[in-house]
Amino acid sequence: MRHSALFLRIGVFICAALISALAAHSTVAFVQDRSVVAVRETLIDRGYDWASVIGDGLQVIVEGEAPTEASRFRAISASGSIVDASRVIDNISVAESGNIAAPKFAIEILRNDSGVSLIGLIPADTDRDRLAARITDIANGQSVTDLLESADYPVPNTWPAALNYSLRALEMLPRSKISVGAERVAINAISDSVADKDRLETALAHNTPDGVRLAVSISAPRPVISPFTARFTKDTDGVRFDACAADSPDAERVIMVAASAAGFEGKSSCVQALGVPSRTWGSAVAGAIDAVNSLGGGTVTISDTDVTLVALQGTEQSTFDSVVGELENALPDVFALNAELPATPQAGADGPPQFTATRSPEGAVQLRGRIPDDLINTTAENYAMAKFGRANVTMGTRVVSDLPAGWAVRVLAGIEALSKMSNGSVVVEPDQMIIKGNTGLETAQADITRLLIDKLGQTSSFEINVTYVKQLDPIASLPTPEECIAQIDAITNARKILFDPSSATITADTLPIVDDIADVLKKCADLRIQIAGFTDSQGREEMNQQLSQERAGAVLVALRQRRIPVSSFEAVGFGEADPIATNDTEDGREANRRIEFSLIVPESAVEELTTLEAIEAAPSE
Repeated sequence: MRHSALFLRIGVFICAALISALAAHSTVAFVQDRSVVAVRETLIDRGYDWASVIGDGLQVIVEGEAPTEASRFRAISASGSIVDASRVIDNISVAESGNIAAPKFAIEILRNDSGVSLIGLIPADTDRDRLAARITDIANGQSVTDLLESADYPVPNTWPAALNYSLRALEMLPRSKISVGAERVAINAISDSVADKDRLETALAHNTPDGVRLAVSISAPRPVISPFTARFTKDTDGVRFDACAADSPDAERVIMVAASAAGFEGKSSCVQALGVPSRTWGSAVAGAIDAVNSLGGGTVTISDTDVTLVALQGTEQSTFDSVVGELENALPDVFALNAELPATPQAGADGPPQFTATRSPEGAVQLRGRIPDDLINTTAENYAMAKFGRANVTMGTRVVSDLPAGWAVRVLAGIEALSKMSNGSVVVEPDQMIIKGNTGLETAQADITRLLIDKLGQTSSFEINVTYVKQLDPIASLPTPEECIAQIDAITNARKILFDPSSATITADTLPIVDDIADVLKKCADLRIQIAGFTDSQGREEMNQQLSQERAGAVLVALRQRRIPVSSFEAVGFGEADPIATNDTEDGREANRRIEFSLIVPESAVEELTTLEAIEAAPSE
């Protein structure tokens, strides 16, 4: 009996132990599975799908190949946020890192009235002192902030050319932001005027570096026009604007809609400018044009807030009164209307008096016709000489009494109008002025219109037919770099720059040749030019090379003294290399001692120049 009870107790104890062991195992398995699932879901949610999770009892093993050490660390940290960090076993390997990509060299340059600032990354082999010296020279006494970093990586082939071009652009643009990259240069700048904008765009378009994309945006402030003027005419010669100013694109659009309805064809010639007397300017001009159309023709002049409407001769009085009345009521309050229906002029026995001024394409000016007295005749002659040059003026006038009032003012205004044309004629009559000719100034017709309105009044009658000719435009007609070099070659082929024996001093009798070369360069846009010096083969080669270098440098200095911008020029001495004649005769040696001008070709320069050499290729002034 006693043994049965003992065995029973032992059996119960063993069963309890087995049950406890099973329960513990089940609990551990449950905790393990829940931990593995939770860690796996967290890693997947955070983008670490390269990791796998394995349970080992209460421990969680994270395995896989992380792309970077940072990714491995973040994966382990994420796992430790789900289970106790001591339970996480790190079996993650890190993928071998490939070659680190070279950084892109780039500079942001800002120049304004406060100075020049630079920030960016440049090649380590850049001569910082040389670069800083050039920037300081460009800043011209203003402060320079240099925040450039450097890195020792291979330099892209196009980087030197892009940097050198950007520094030349910076020299021309006192208010600019230039973004320099090996593949792209972006220039944003502000110019002083529309003419200055055109000049800068033309200069920047020359000698652009090959393989580098350019983005140039130059803005110009709106011109200030005073008086703010518009003049519209419809007559037997057609429909035209002699002048047109607008304060906004919307105003220009309203004006052109009215002009089109009146029969105007072609592009808008309106200039958007500052100085408008009223925000209702566009509607006032459009209403005045509608009135001219309703009259069947005439001229309307709006100068600031004064509106002058002159109908065609022969217009019905009733029609004139009706149209004028409607316009007067429709104009905004600030505008004042003066309307005129001209009578047919009566000619005298000798016909109407007349004064004529002409200017030939060669610049010769002739003044002919009637002048009221000797004083006005002398005044007109002196005024013409001041405008066109004493040697260019020929007088053919005669003094006649009983000329209309204001004749002297009309004559002088006609001479000033002629000065705005490259060639043409001005005919002055008592009731009419006719201006015809060609010009290289795009705004000449509007300028002449404002001049005549200011001098003669809004009711004055005049006809302007001035044609803009691009070839006469001093900006648009700039010669190409190749044409500039061809002109210089023509000079140096006919006459030779000579030096004192065994020296780099240009002889006095050949300095006029340098003057002529400077005159050519003044007409050319920004150029990259190489001035090459050569010698004969007499003497030691090292001495010849040094002498040729000094002579080329002397020519460069001489051009600088003649106010030629030479920052993009380089002087190179080649010594006795590349002879063009035999060195066995005196004539041949004389031919080999020479100075040659040539364009710097970007293709060859980009491949050969380092950043330092590119900077040194443009000597500072």
